[in-house]
Amino acid sequence: MAPVPAPVPATQAPPSQAPPSPAPVDGSGVAAAVAAVRDEAVAALLAFAPAAVDLGRAFAAAGHELSLVGGPVRDAVLGRLTGPADVDLDLATSARPEQTQALLGAWGDATWDVGAAFGTIGARRGDVVVEVTTYRSDLYDRESRKPVVQFGDSLAEDLVRRDFTVNAMAVRLPDGEFVDPCGGLRDLAHRALHTPRAPEDSFADDPLRMMRAARFAATLGLGVAPATVEAMTAMAGRIEKVSAERVRVELEKLLLGAHPRQGLELLVGTGLAEHVLPELPALQLEVDEHHRHKDVYEHTLTVLEQAIALEDGPGGDVPGPDLVLRLAALMHDVGKPPTRRFEPGGGVSFHHHEVVGAKMTARRMKALRFDTATTKQVARLVELHLRFHGYAGGEWTDSAVRRYVTDAGPLLSRLHRLTRSDSTTRNRRKAARLAAAYDSLEQRIVELQEAEELAAVRPDLDGGQIMAVLGTRPGPVVGRAYRHLLELRMDRGPLGEDAARTELLTWWEQQPEAAEPPQA
Repeated sequence: MAPVPAPVPATQAPPSQAPPSPAPVDGSGVAAAVAAVRDEAVAALLAFAPAAVDLGRAFAAAGHELSLVGGPVRDAVLGRLTGPADVDLDLATSARPEQTQALLGAWGDATWDVGAAFGTIGARRGDVVVEVTTYRSDLYDRESRKPVVQFGDSLAEDLVRRDFTVNAMAVRLPDGEFVDPCGGLRDLAHRALHTPRAPEDSFADDPLRMMRAARFAATLGLGVAPATVEAMTAMAGRIEKVSAERVRVELEKLLLGAHPRQGLELLVGTGLAEHVLPELPALQLEVDEHHRHKDVYEHTLTVLEQAIALEDGPGGDVPGPDLVLRLAALMHDVGKPPTRRFEPGGGVSFHHHEVVGAKMTARRMKALRFDTATTKQVARLVELHLRFHGYAGGEWTDSAVRRYVTDAGPLLSRLHRLTRSDSTTRNRRKAARLAAAYDSLEQRIVELQEAEELAAVRPDLDGGQIMAVLGTRPGPVVGRAYRHLLELRMDRGPLGEDAARTELLTWWEQQPEAAEPPQA
C-alpha cells in the first residue's frame, strides 16, 4: 500500500473516540490517492470472495445487513490477501443468530455453532469458510474479563468496540461500501496502531489486547501510538488476569511475524514481558564498569534476527517461519543471569548456562502451556547451543562428531542455524574464523554421514541379536548391553557383527548377571 496521510472515513467517529488528526496536507491529490487505495481494496475483496458477495445478497434479500470486517479488510488495504481457502472470512450482521443460522443453512454446504450465545455461526461453501457474528455492543465485567453479551443494531457501533482502528474497517455486502468510522485507513497509511476508544478503556475490557498490540507490531510492522504505549505500560500487570493459553497464542503469532524484534521490544519496554516472559527482560544485565561482557538482551535479539535470516524457503530443511528455531534463539541465553560470576582475574563467566537455560526454558514453556513436543525440542536446542565451541579449533575426533549428530537427532538442521546465528561478534577475523570452523564441522558431518549413515546410528547388533548371544530374556541387562555397543559404535565407527559379538561377550564377562544360569 502506498503511504497516504489523510483518511477517507465513510462515517465520522465521535470526537472522544477519533484518533489524532493527521497534519494538514494538499487535499486534492492526497484524497485521490486515498480513494484509489480504498477502491482497490474493495475491488480486491469482492474478487477475493465472490461466495461471500452471494451471501450478502441473500442477507439483503431477507432484510439484513452483512459486512466483511476485521482482518480480511485490513489485509486487502495492505495488499496481503492470499486465497479464500487460506483464511476464514469474518462477517458482521444485523441478523440475530437464529436468522443467521437459517440463511447460512441455505447458502452453505455445512454450518456449525461457533458460539450462538455470543452471536457467531460458522459455515462452509466449497473452500470458503465464514464466521458470521451479530452486531455486538457488549459491556465487560472488568474482574472476570467476560463480556456481558448484548446484541446491537449498528455496524458503526460494532466496529468501535473492536481492538484497533486498523481492524475496525468493514466492506458492506453485496454493494461494496467501505465503512471506516475510526480512521483505520488513515492509521494504516501512517503505519500507526490506535485503539478506537481510549486505550485504557479498551485494555480494561480485554487486557489481551495489549499482547495483540505487540503482535501487530511484529506481524504488520506498525508503530504503536504513544498514548497506547502509555496505557500498556500503566496497565501491564492486568495481563496476569488472562489465561496462559491465550497469552501463548499471541506470543506464537508475534514470533512468527516478519518483525518479531519490534514486538518483543514493545513487550519489554512496556513491562508486559515481566509478566509473560520474565526471562527476556532479565537478560538486560547491568554492564559492569570494565565492560567484561556483551549486552545479553541485545545479543539475543540479534541472534533471533540472524536465525530468521537462515530459515529456508518451502521444501528446505528448516522452512520459515519456524517456531522451534525462533523460540530457541530467543531463549538460548536465559541461563546467563543466574550463572554469571565475576572472576578474580577480571573476567566474567556463565558456567553451565546452557544446562540451566534449558531447564528454565522448559519451565517457562510449560507455564505458557506449550505442547510437550515443542517444549522438548526448544529446551534441547538451548542445551546443545554451546556444544560447537569445543570444535572451534577443528580438533574433534570422529567419535565427537558422531555424538554431536546423534545428540541433535532430528534437530540437527535447526542446531546448525542456531549455532551460526549465535555469532554476533563485531571482530571480522573472529567471525570469519568461527564461520570457517563450522563450515569444517558441517563438511565432516556430511562425509561421515555418507560413509556411516549417521542419521540412523545404531549398534551393530540389535536387541534380538544381543539376547541370542547372551542367552537372556528382555530386561534391563539388554538395555545396558545395547548402550555399551552404541558407545563403541560412537567411538570407533561401524564394527561389523562378528567384532560386535566379541566385544559384547567381553563386556558380558564383567557383568554380575553372567554368573547366573542361562535363561531358557
